[in-house]
Amino acid sequence: MAKGVDKKFCWEIKNFFSLNSERCNSVPVVIGDCKWRLVAFPKGYKADYFSLYLEVADFQSLPCGWRRYVKFRASIVNQLSQELSVQQETHRWFDQNARGWGFENMLPLTELNAIDGGFLVNEQVMIVAEVEFHEVIGTLDESKKIIQSNDLLNKTQEVAQQVKESIDVNGFQVLPSQVESVRRIFEKHPEIAVGFQVKNQHLRKTFMNFLVNVIETLCQSLQELSNEDLVEVDIALTYLKDAGFKVDWLEKKLDQVKEKKEKEQSGLVMLQGIEQQLHDLMHKCEKKKSEVLSIGAPLKFDDVV
Repeated sequence: MAKGVDKKFCWEIKNFFSLNSERCNSVPVVIGDCKWRLVAFPKGYKADYFSLYLEVADFQSLPCGWRRYVKFRASIVNQLSQELSVQQETHRWFDQNARGWGFENMLPLTELNAIDGGFLVNEQVMIVAEVEFHEVIGTLDESKKIIQSNDLLNKTQEVAQQVKESIDVNGFQVLPSQVESVRRIFEKHPEIAVGFQVKNQHLRKTFMNFLVNVIETLCQSLQELSNEDLVEVDIALTYLKDAGFKVDWLEKKLDQVKEKKEKEQSGLVMLQGIEQQLHDLMHKCEKKKSEVLSIGAPLKFDDVV
C-alpha cells in the first residue's frame, strides 16, 4: 500500500453549444502513478442535468488488483460570481470494475444554459477538479519490481541451463556450439593457456568465450568490420595477454586484417575517383557526339537556296 498525492486542475469546455457528442473528455492529467480525466455529459446522462465524472484513463497499464480510494471534489465555476459556483464532493474506491465515479445530477441544464446564469459564458464552461488519494493499492513500481524479479529468475535459470549444458575442453567449460572452435584453437595453439592461472570455472568460461568472440570478430568481412571494431579487438587482445593467454599469433592476424582494411579503404577512394573521371569522360563523349552529329546533318532546302 502506498500513500497518495493530491492535485487540483481546471478544464475549460469550449464551444459548448456546438458539441454534438453525448460525452466529452478532458485531456488526461498525471496524478500519482497513473492518468486521470474528467468525463462530461453536456446534454445529461439520464436526466436533464449536466453530469460529470472522474475516470482512470490508463487503467490498462496498472497492475492486477489495483485500487485507489479517492476524495473527488468538482466545481462548475460561475464566471459572474464565484459565490454562485456549484460544488459537489464524493469519496470512492476506484478499481478494475469501477474505473469512473462522479455526479449524475451536477447542475440542471436549464441553469447551465441560462443566458445570464454565469455558468456558460462565450460558449465556455469552466470546471475545477480536486483529486486527493487516501489509499493506493497496487502501483506501477510494484509491478515493475515483479517483472524485474521474473526477468532475474529467467536469466538465472538460463545461466544455470548453460552451465548444465557446458562441455569441458582442455579445462574450460564451453557451450556445445563452441566446442569445435575451442578444440581447433588448442590443436593449432596448444600452449595458448599455459600462463592462464585463473581457477574459477565461471571466470575461465568467461575468458574463453571472450577469446572465441574476438576470433569471430576477425572472421567478419572487411565491409562489416569498422576501424572501431579493430581498435576494440586490439584492446581485447591486450586484456587477454594480461590474463596470461599467448595470443601473439592473433596479434599478427589482427595486423594483417588492419593492413587489408587500409588497402580496402584506399582502394575505395581510388575507385571513387576513377568512377568520377569516367562519369566526366562519358559526359564529354556525349557532348562531342552531339556536336559531330549536328555537323554531319544534311542541309535543308532553305539552307542551300
